[in-house]
Amino acid sequence: MTTRAQQFPTKAGYYGDFGGKYVPETLMQPLEEFEAAYRRLKRDPEFKAKLNEILRDFVGRPTPLSEAKRFAAHCGDFRLFLKREDLNHTGAHKINNAIGQALIARRMGKQRIIAETGAGQHGVATATACALFGLECVVYMGEVDMARQELNVFRMRLLGAEVVAVSSGSRTLKDAINEAIRDWVTNVRTTHYIIGSVLGPHPYPMVVRDFQSVIGKEALKQIRKQAGAIPDVAIACVGGGSNAIGLFHELIPHPSIRLIGVEAGGRGSALGSHAARFSGGTLGVLHGTRSMILQDENGQIAETHSISAGLDYPSIGPEHAYLQSTGRIEYHDCSDDDAVEAFHKVSRLEGIIPALESAHAFGYLLRHGREIPDGSIVLLNLSGRGDKDVPQVMQLLNKER
Repeated sequence: MTTRAQQFPTKAGYYGDFGGKYVPETLMQPLEEFEAAYRRLKRDPEFKAKLNEILRDFVGRPTPLSEAKRFAAHCGDFRLFLKREDLNHTGAHKINNAIGQALIARRMGKQRIIAETGAGQHGVATATACALFGLECVVYMGEVDMARQELNVFRMRLLGAEVVAVSSGSRTLKDAINEAIRDWVTNVRTTHYIIGSVLGPHPYPMVVRDFQSVIGKEALKQIRKQAGAIPDVAIACVGGGSNAIGLFHELIPHPSIRLIGVEAGGRGSALGSHAARFSGGTLGVLHGTRSMILQDENGQIAETHSISAGLDYPSIGPEHAYLQSTGRIEYHDCSDDDAVEAFHKVSRLEGIIPALESAHAFGYLLRHGREIPDGSIVLLNLSGRGDKDVPQVMQLLNKER
């Protein structure tokens, strides 16, 4: 079994059989330019110092590690530590990558930024970075996601971003990415596309992973200090996979740590009722990368469903697909109902309202926590706060009455 994530990707952008760069010829040059700039700047002491300064003084890093004793006791007999990405400025892990890519874009002389967003957190993070650096910002968002994330739409506009509603297809994250790519093809000279997850053509999965790996680096140091040991289990929700790979990347070389990714089980196992790529997906290419995809027998991208907009996507980052194929990370799914139950339980037992995305990781523990050996140390990435989801959960409760 391979335990060293650091050897990937290959020069061509592959993680085993997954990854690559499947894009129109128009985008090859900007991708190569972006990769060259990233590789140069990540070795630049001035760039690293500026990034670390902003992450510290603006974002609020390092984020704390909190022990969740009451929720853990409800689920089993283990110690549960939460990596508090919800306490970042803007309320989620997305800001780590948005700041990094915006700094690169500015060094490249790009004054216009485009982004896609599902739950709105990446859109808010990108709009925030653009406001900080004085860059033009356009965010594409599906109409369905805009309806269930009205607060984040307003926040993006408040920060100066133009939010473009996407009415094609399923009107969710997949379609927002389609529109962002169309924009980028047309405006490559002036525009940088900040992808928000470990998706898309090389070098995006690598770049986003590297910017998010600060999560695992901090968490490993913190848990050694607070618990006196490395974790036995690490768990995170997985949509595209940025918060999960951000936590797992630093832990992969430690073979004793069981790594668990939790996908969106939605409302059932039928195609179109969930967004669990490892439960119902097959190998294919989407949005410039080769990975596991929910698609029909003719290769048409399937509709997906999740109560959480951030997990509602038919593909998954190629590094996740590789790590699942090697057995280094195990992937399970959590239903909408279990995620909503966990949303309430964490709020009431810990005084923390988690994002519905993060609630899927908690939901896995609600369902399977008793299977974790007694006395284990469990590390969970609380990827975002749930303020954005409160109106949606309120509507759900009102419908049930």
